Amino acid sequence: MIQPATFFAIYFVVWWMCLFVVLPFGVKNQIDTGEYVQGTERGAPLHPMWWRRVLWTTLLSIPVTALLMWGLSSPLLQEYWS
Repeated sequence: MIQPATFFAIYFVVWWMCLFVVLPFGVKNQIDTGEYVQGTERGAPLHPMWWRRVLWTTLLSIPVTALLMWGLSSPLLQEYWS
């Protein structure tokens, strides 16, 4: 049985990895839209939508963590790896 602190540490790492997967989807930068904000990089996103990205990251990281935990605790896979 995995300790709760270990489970949350694994979930935390998976969540960050999923965040980097989710970040580029749906981004429209200032060059694409033609709207420039003075003093910013033109390649910067116009509307980053952070809460939407956090929600999608959380929804994606739950099944990824579940699959990882299943893989780590599966007797069939443990027998294969040993």
